[in-house]
Amino acid sequence: MDIESNRSARKWTRGELIGRLLWAFCSPLFRCSPRLLWGWRRFLLRMFGAKVGRHVQIHPSVHVFIPWNLTIGDWSSVGFDALLYNLGPLVIGEKVTISQRAHLCGGSHDFRDPAMTLLKLPVNIGDGAWICADVFVGPGVSVGRDTVLAARAVVVKDVAANLIVGGNPAKMIGTRNGKK
Repeated sequence: MDIESNRSARKWTRGELIGRLLWAFCSPLFRCSPRLLWGWRRFLLRMFGAKVGRHVQIHPSVHVFIPWNLTIGDWSSVGFDALLYNLGPLVIGEKVTISQRAHLCGGSHDFRDPAMTLLKLPVNIGDGAWICADVFVGPGVSVGRDTVLAARAVVVKDVAANLIVGGNPAKMIGTRNGKK
């Protein structure tokens, strides 16, 4: 591994660095807000470039890394202690539930490159999906419409619509319409 090259590589533009610094200073206004101030947290995220739909509920303990890489559709919710590690674009559809302590991870490193180049990959969650408690969704993953990722699932590949998956690594355990 070429650690020196990794550390010396420019991973962020000057604008991104300034934005991340400003978000770091303002994020306590998000995290220390009372639970019922859903609109206040939507406002703060929008001020930093997030596209947040109507009636979205985001718990104050949610950790959003880069607000301007976040899109959340109407009527979606993100539960307490969820980690939205959105180095790349994170798109959460409409009427999606992200349960407590879920980890949506849009960043990794290219392990094939000796310099371990930073990867900023998209994560897409389809409308009506339910990401249950403690689920890990890896970089570059798309989750289909109305899909359920069962508690503690580790999802590192795309998941089609209307499926229920669980385990590590996640495997199909059923469908939303009850058929296998």
